Amino acid sequence: MTAGPPSSLFAILDIQATVKVVDVGANPIDGDPPYAGLLRAGHAEVVGFEPNRAALATLERRKGPRETYLPHAVGDGRSHTLRHCQAPGMTSLLEPNPAVLALFHGFAEWGRVVRTEPVDTVRLDDIPQTAGMDLLKLDVQGAELMVLEHAAERLAGAVVVQAEVEFLPMYRDQPLFAEIDQCLRRHGFALHRFDPLVSRVVKPLLLDNNKLAGFSQLLWADAIYVRDLTRLDRLSPAKLLGAAVILHDCYRAYDVALFLLLQHDRATGSAHAPRYLGALAQQGGAGARA
Repeated sequence: MTAGPPSSLFAILDIQATVKVVDVGANPIDGDPPYAGLLRAGHAEVVGFEPNRAALATLERRKGPRETYLPHAVGDGRSHTLRHCQAPGMTSLLEPNPAVLALFHGFAEWGRVVRTEPVDTVRLDDIPQTAGMDLLKLDVQGAELMVLEHAAERLAGAVVVQAEVEFLPMYRDQPLFAEIDQCLRRHGFALHRFDPLVSRVVKPLLLDNNKLAGFSQLLWADAIYVRDLTRLDRLSPAKLLGAAVILHDCYRAYDVALFLLLQHDRATGSAHAPRYLGALAQQGGAGARA
């Protein structure tokens, strides 16, 4: 395709849908989340968790009527130690791993613990506001598996999960990508893609004096998981439609969105898929056909 289709599925189809987003680790440090467009258009409801008081204050100041932010640290429902690091984005329930961090420019300092704080964590399954979750966004610096293992009920109704995963243990005893992948597959999800996939140069090489330059060593990624496309008969029409909205609007996964709309049409007798395919072709997709 030479151009993408309209930015929102709602601009293509006459549909009524609201996506329920649960954002664990909602710190706005990395800019707009992938669901920001849906939220601005009134097509998403967000429940976010952020134990960092400064970040929580920023979220509260900016929030709209469809956003709720809670100060809880999400985990296994037990007491833990929250380790605040020199770089706020590295703050974690886990202890930074100096042996790994020392391999990369800057990380040993950024991961330096400046203070600790005892926290009582909560389980996603125990928070009433998270009921009806469609999209789970998860960024908790190494504690992702802890969250997932105590969210079985919420995952049963979810259709998309975005989880930060790491390929080297930047924190001590940190579960890595393989373990998170196995957990989500047990819950009926399949890996869709990594976006973004982040690498860093190993010391002592330094590229153009840029400590953040990516080079050869994979460090982390956001892993996007969707419901197993071979088992969609387990999803209601409403969940199929919600999944199509998320895949189109948040991740520009037009092929998967079309596949989901086809399943919705077969289940309900609607005709969303042909209209969607027509929009894909009209926007420069001469090769778009089904």
